[in-house]
Amino acid sequence: MTTLLPIADDRITWVRVSSCYLPLATPISDAKVLTGRQKPMTEIAMLFAEIETTGGHQGLGFSYAKRAGGPGQFAHACEVAPALIGEDPSDIARLWDKLCWAGASVGRSGMATQAIGAFDVALWDLKARRAGLSLAKLLGAHRESVRCYNTSGGFLHTPLDQLLVNASASIERGIGGIKLKVGQPDCALDVQRVSAVRRHLGDGVALMVDANQQWDRPTAQRMCRLFEPYHLVWIEEPLDAYDHEGHAALAAQFDTPIATGEMLTSAAEHGDLIRHRAADYLMPDAPRVGGITPFLKIAALADHAGLMLAPHFAMELHVHLAAAYPREPWVEHFEWLEPLFNERIEIRDGRMLVPRRPGLGLSLSAQSRAWTREVREIGVRA
Repeated sequence: MTTLLPIADDRITWVRVSSCYLPLATPISDAKVLTGRQKPMTEIAMLFAEIETTGGHQGLGFSYAKRAGGPGQFAHACEVAPALIGEDPSDIARLWDKLCWAGASVGRSGMATQAIGAFDVALWDLKARRAGLSLAKLLGAHRESVRCYNTSGGFLHTPLDQLLVNASASIERGIGGIKLKVGQPDCALDVQRVSAVRRHLGDGVALMVDANQQWDRPTAQRMCRLFEPYHLVWIEEPLDAYDHEGHAALAAQFDTPIATGEMLTSAAEHGDLIRHRAADYLMPDAPRVGGITPFLKIAALADHAGLMLAPHFAMELHVHLAAAYPREPWVEHFEWLEPLFNERIEIRDGRMLVPRRPGLGLSLSAQSRAWTREVREIGVRA
């Protein structure tokens, strides 16, 4: 049996950084593909950080990149990881700043902070595990479960008849809402699909749409007006992610809430969005903004502004962060990352149950190791 050292004497002695590529069974297409801006997505580049201390405590964190950026995130993570060796893992805020300044010449947002995010999540995971608490409980949970909606069955490459099958299957599984991708060159097709799904599910099921930034201002205004009768929970990213004034105008004009924020890559960018009142639902992504530490800053600003919260992607992490938000949130259900972990999140009665296992409650699967392409270890294991 391992004897753990007192917390006060605990220091980081070993860090493992790995680059894993998760293949997607079907190439994924949204409006960015149909408008020619991107190619279909075939894989997700995962950046994993594993941390161990002199006391034998461990933490697991991750970040990710879609379509491009995986090698860059891994390279930057390897560059800054040595800064953690010998440090007290409890000093998470100070260590975030240290890692940020270690790579400050390449910026304090974007790829640089996304690499930091994997370490930050690992440090929070370690702290919660050491306390014997789930991450949600460590942060101060407001609830034991959160509302959840499914996105993966509603992409634009999915034919309409299959869209209806997918929507029914999600509801039968216990998921509480359905999100559809919109933003096709022919706007009438968007309305047709939304109308068909609304008729199929009835008015009692939560329904959202996501345009993935593909409309200009006149088109967004027209589409928001056309979608008003369908009683949507929100219209997501109708405009460019940095068009805060345009989003604010839509939020002020229409009854249907506006959701945005997933593409922003720092707490500062979210602060600017909030100041513009550019969203009714804020959609921060913890790995994209640099981890849990900046996410908590964003959540505090959002709550102060009276905004609703719907974190983007990575449900395995965001279920904990959403549980700690004062206002009732939504969490996006994506099963894509499930093969990477040995554990599964339980869904019941339209809600995602917050795991009770210590930390994130996750461990890497054998499959994730098989998909790993690069590994770098720094320091010595205890």
